[in-house]
Amino acid sequence: MKAIRWILSLIGLAVIATACSTALDSTSDGQVNPSQQTDLEDSAETPETPLAETPPLAGHTTTPDDAIGECEDPFKGSSPRFNTRSWETNFCLHSIDYDEILSGGPPRDGIPPIDNPIFESVSTASFWLDDREPVIALVLGDDVRAYPIQILTWHEIVNDTVNNLPVVVTFCPLCTTGLVFERPTIDGETLTFGTSGNLRKSDLVMWDRQTESWWQQFSGEAIVGDLTGTKLTFLSSSIIAWSDFKDKYPNGQVLSTDTGYSRDYGRNPYAGYDNVDSSPFLFDGIADDRLRPMERVIGILLDTGPGQAYTLENLSEKQVLQDLLGETPFVIFWKAGTASALDSSNIASGNDIGSVGVYETTLDNEVLIFAANTDGTFSDENTGSIWDIFGQAIDGPLNGKSLTAITHHETFWFAWAAFVSPDTLIEQ
Repeated sequence: MKAIRWILSLIGLAVIATACSTALDSTSDGQVNPSQQTDLEDSAETPETPLAETPPLAGHTTTPDDAIGECEDPFKGSSPRFNTRSWETNFCLHSIDYDEILSGGPPRDGIPPIDNPIFESVSTASFWLDDREPVIALVLGDDVRAYPIQILTWHEIVNDTVNNLPVVVTFCPLCTTGLVFERPTIDGETLTFGTSGNLRKSDLVMWDRQTESWWQQFSGEAIVGDLTGTKLTFLSSSIIAWSDFKDKYPNGQVLSTDTGYSRDYGRNPYAGYDNVDSSPFLFDGIADDRLRPMERVIGILLDTGPGQAYTLENLSEKQVLQDLLGETPFVIFWKAGTASALDSSNIASGNDIGSVGVYETTLDNEVLIFAANTDGTFSDENTGSIWDIFGQAIDGPLNGKSLTAITHHETFWFAWAAFVSPDTLIEQ
């Protein structure tokens, strides 16, 4: 019955929304009404927040004005599966086949990004966030912030400045990828991002307002426009339970539901989507049948080679998994208590998929060996110190020490296989 309900949900979503490109608005009867998007956008205007500048994106060379758009037909006589009207994008520059991009229907920013985020205290947010709800945790120096998935599900992009660094926090429900990047400065302007209204391999295609280049959320790479081929810098982040965040960072900041938009925050409009026996929505690619498409994996990229993927099912059984990243030893911690944002219609009621942290295990020139404890903490066999899901020693000889975090993707197998490499290694 669950699979049937999901199929019916897909039919509805195909008409009114895609997870990464459709204008969604909750009405009083719980139905989605894209027609009110303009009013909501008008009501969301708030003063601009000054942005700190970051160094120019490495390797970028500005295209001379007289060279922009110099091609007879970027689409070679065919009609693209997305709308090109009103875009000032340089479609003559692209690194992918245009057949891989398709429209979700509504225009850019139909799912509105949050450009002027408002934050509140942990104690205040605890009134509306359930302990099991997932949040993206971002720690930059002393500036610690939580971005609840219940908000990102409806907005997908937050343009923010954390510890004086411009960042973009992103979440694509179709791939369940929550990723954070630095926002670079190009030709003196700090980029701000929005949703393009398009998808590629079922993943969010972002756009920047300064050059109107299009960016792949999964890889952080510009795939269309003047910035084609340039890549954003990943920032280490993790999706964890609200209870873990608030206990660890009681003085942290939490993205507020005061977004300027009317959304049914806390409700999952993609109920049942993460059923492992279902199929990815609007996925237009070749499936890798080594795993089921909707199986959750933790993916880690190597400097060279195909990358490595670890099934969440196996991680939840072992709770600690150690391996090598090239020549770098690392560990993956898994802890129970985090709800899936894509299971139940009420996010807080979703199945427990747990949370993970990925860290280098070399500390003070010694490789630590870890084991899981029954209380959700971890111990190193070297010193007997106790560690938490954040990679910090909280008791024992190493108390106060921290492991170096490794950027990773928590995603569905179909997305990892499609964007990384068909030769990726799988630890099942």
